Amino acid sequence: MALLKEPDFGTPSPKTNSTVSLEIDGMTVEAEQGASIMRAAAQAGVSVPKLCATDSVDAFGSCRLCLVEIDGRRGTPSSCTTPVEEGMVVHTQTQRLADLRRGVMELYISDHPLDCLTCSDNGDCELQDMAGVVGLREVRYGFDGDNHTDLGKDESNPYFDYDPSKCIACSRCVRACDEVQGTLALTIEGRGFASRVAAGMSESFFDSECVSCGACVQACPTATLQEKSVVEHGVPDRTVQTTCAYCGVGCSFNAELKGDQVIRMVPSKDGKANHGHSCVKGRFAWGYATHKDRITSPMIREKITDPWREVSWDEAIEFAAAKLKKTQATYGRKSIGAISSSRCTIEEVWAVVRMTRTAFANNNIDTCARVCHSPTGYGLKQTFGTSAGTQHFDSVDDSDVILVIGANPTDAHPVFASQMKRRLRQGAKVIVADPRAIDLLRTPHVEAAHHLPLLPGTNVALVNALAHVAATEGLLDDAFIQSRCESDSFAEWLEFIKRDVNSPETVADITGVPAEDIRAAARLYATADNGAIYYGLGVTEHSQGSTMVMGMANLAMATGNIGRSGVGVNPLRGQNNVQGSCDMGSFPHEFSGYRPVSDEAVRAEFEAAWGVPQDGENGYRIPNMLDEACAGGFKGLYVQGEDIAQSDPNTLHVEEALRALDIMIVQDLFLNETARFAHVFLPGTSFLEKDGCFINAERRINRVRPVTKSATGKDEWEVTQDLANALGYDKMNFTSAAEIMDEIAALTPSFTDVSHAMLDEKGSVQWPCNADAPEGTPIMHVDEFVRGKGHFVLTEFVPTTEKANRKFPLLLTTGRILSQYNVGAQTRRTENTQWSEEDVLEIHPSDAEVRGIQDGHWVSLRSRKGEITLKAVLSERMAPGVVYTTFHHPETGANVVTTENSDWATECPEYKVTAVEVTPANHRSAWQEDYAASTPQLRKIAEPSALEPAE
Repeated sequence: MALLKEPDFGTPSPKTNSTVSLEIDGMTVEAEQGASIMRAAAQAGVSVPKLCATDSVDAFGSCRLCLVEIDGRRGTPSSCTTPVEEGMVVHTQTQRLADLRRGVMELYISDHPLDCLTCSDNGDCELQDMAGVVGLREVRYGFDGDNHTDLGKDESNPYFDYDPSKCIACSRCVRACDEVQGTLALTIEGRGFASRVAAGMSESFFDSECVSCGACVQACPTATLQEKSVVEHGVPDRTVQTTCAYCGVGCSFNAELKGDQVIRMVPSKDGKANHGHSCVKGRFAWGYATHKDRITSPMIREKITDPWREVSWDEAIEFAAAKLKKTQATYGRKSIGAISSSRCTIEEVWAVVRMTRTAFANNNIDTCARVCHSPTGYGLKQTFGTSAGTQHFDSVDDSDVILVIGANPTDAHPVFASQMKRRLRQGAKVIVADPRAIDLLRTPHVEAAHHLPLLPGTNVALVNALAHVAATEGLLDDAFIQSRCESDSFAEWLEFIKRDVNSPETVADITGVPAEDIRAAARLYATADNGAIYYGLGVTEHSQGSTMVMGMANLAMATGNIGRSGVGVNPLRGQNNVQGSCDMGSFPHEFSGYRPVSDEAVRAEFEAAWGVPQDGENGYRIPNMLDEACAGGFKGLYVQGEDIAQSDPNTLHVEEALRALDIMIVQDLFLNETARFAHVFLPGTSFLEKDGCFINAERRINRVRPVTKSATGKDEWEVTQDLANALGYDKMNFTSAAEIMDEIAALTPSFTDVSHAMLDEKGSVQWPCNADAPEGTPIMHVDEFVRGKGHFVLTEFVPTTEKANRKFPLLLTTGRILSQYNVGAQTRRTENTQWSEEDVLEIHPSDAEVRGIQDGHWVSLRSRKGEITLKAVLSERMAPGVVYTTFHHPETGANVVTTENSDWATECPEYKVTAVEVTPANHRSAWQEDYAASTPQLRKIAEPSALEPAE
């Protein structure tokens, strides 16, 4: 169990290996050179009173409580701003200091509400604590005259209140917003007695630039900034450390409870991925776990048009098993399959993989990585030898130039984005290659060195041009190439990349990016001491997604930016366990550890462990399953924690396939869009109920611990195991998630030293974690690549077949926003909807003007695959000719218009390029009308009617 209050050393660590020796209150203390006296004292067990100091932000020295005396020095310097020195003699407790501190506290209390007994922070207030520490017994100044105790509250934010009457102007919130989050949304306005914290331009918190990350709330020493949940339910009294279930950053959190009720989620300072920071989703948007829409009992129905019927677990499992057996008996062994979840633990995913390869007796297992980062796995394995990113997140602290391609970190990976922005404020340069003007281009104290606003679908041409500049201008790292890479593949690549077809002058006409901008960006990256590449779905979700990943790997190898801190090729993965679901072998062609099913030796290992023969033939990918379902040969599907009816492209085709199934089993928290076509619903567990591990984008294996009991009465892996047993496979008999982890370690070479007990003792580790790397591997390919020598691949640009034309003259690209997550099943059931109630279409004003479209009006978005209606937002973030939308709200049906085009190697859908036309509209599309009429239990929109323009 984690500590309810984590230690606070007052000031940050200086991050040095050098130490000095000093004396504090008669004790000899060894301290880090450059550390503050306050930090050194705290590490020695000596607590110095403080209010403005906390170790998440730099020292400020304003509260005057942490005064100390130093032999040989005049005055009483603040311990938070005074660094330790060799031989220093410090006194933290003298009568003089006691009198000074007591006087300071009197001044604070004389202008503070005396409502401690009824205050929401009673028992968790540092001002209250410090009053006791300094021995305050009276306030000699009285309480007459001007004060701030009648200032009104700001309750605009859905998750926390701001009560300025309790503010002591310590600036901790302002500094947290500046230094930790990097938004700079807060300031101290006024001077002297009039000083107070203000959000934005004296706006409410909700209307300001505040992104609700919670850093200010966490930093506040009083009840000035307080979670509404604490105001309502009181201060928590116990805590359990676990891992966030949103994006691929994998933030560690302390779930703080009162009894068995979660009161708040506080980011853990021990978290190696987040270091005590959080975003609005992880910090506040966890209420979906107890939302009224949550299904906690199994349900079945014979036909998808029948109403659901609640049944016992035994009846649901028996019903599902009978249907699956009948389907295989009728249509053959390969007529059923499964899709594992990137939101479940690796142990739960492993159970589904094992069930598929044993009870189903085939390799028809796939995962949602198919539609996001499968090109990452393919491309990095071809070039480097392993299907994962190269660095830990802290590596960015050593980067000099950061190339961000097809990613929007501030919205999709906000905690890592804050770390990146901090490095940029320190002087690193950033190059952004994105069709859209993302926030990272210009944010407080950060401005991108270059923006390369390429046309959607031209990534490969751009990365080839960047490499061309490096190769033709003598900017390659010849020593790295000679020692670390294949000579023959490099020679072939060098001849290819120097061709005129890859020159910036040629590529400018393809990408729409001026040649001089490409050259300048290439020079900046190639000449950096440490150049790092970070990329997202704007790279992978293309017909040349795998080619682009290999192109980035080529560029990194050619410039020597692999194998040390500050460099690398780093995928920013979208979901909390998408890396883990891939690692577990959730692919139809690979076992865990990315070993092919065609390898007889590997199959023999699994056959020995699982007790049944293993199929050496590749199974179906998700697109194959859907196509075969439409063709009549694939008739049964088990879907764990995914919503393919909303998330997969070409919705009409997906729905046709799902309707054709004889048996569909959905395991989830809610009746999602896919459940409309299901015959069995098996309720899942929220992350607050899970026991196991998630693996984040940096290969970090993080423990997920049960905070509350399962609302369904079963663990999710247990349900899968019960189904496998009911299908006749009786060799799967785990009794705990820890046992499953042990089997994963036994059968996966990169996990051999991993266990729950080890993780509980050491904290998170990054695979490989085995005899060769018992402490894990923060940075890959340090001395040599996993495959031995780095392999260069020719990356010829092949234009997508999805092109704008007279009928569909615009290009649509898609993405996500900060407040929502993926298909929105979780975030739409939280107060995050106050920031985003619907999907909208961003369109450039010039494109809108020629079409008679006004801001906020309804428009029809039409492609060769389908049509939807949504509101238009005029925005210059997109270049003329390009439009943008999100896919968070099912009633929008964004994927109705996306196409079946996909990556040539992995069949990852080309979500990022769809030719469309946009026209004014006054009614919903046919698909939206049908959706609203056929799914009343899921509908979140009004009755179908003519649409009026928004005010």
